[in-house]
Amino acid sequence: MTERTICESNGRAVGRRVQYEYEADEPPSIAVTMALAQYRGEDATQMSTHLYDYVDPEALDAIVDGSGEGNRSARRVEFAVGETTVVVRPSRVDVFTTE
Repeated sequence: MTERTICESNGRAVGRRVQYEYEADEPPSIAVTMALAQYRGEDATQMSTHLYDYVDPEALDAIVDGSGEGNRSARRVEFAVGETTVVVRPSRVDVFTTE
């Protein structure tokens, strides 16, 4: 897990980014939950935000890992969770905001 501050060219901090790398045996939906928990400083099992309020976790897993119809995987899936943007790739999740 990597966490950093996003800065504009003048050096002003405008947001945070959490990058979570996951193994092939970890479902993308679990990786997103872990990344969101890290980003928000919460325990993943007691988060105030529920992934299923924003995206279908089973569909996300099928799209990213290629287990869905046609067995084709997406190289990138992006969606919003509240004020944050979540980008899911086959081995990495990025959570960030640029307020």
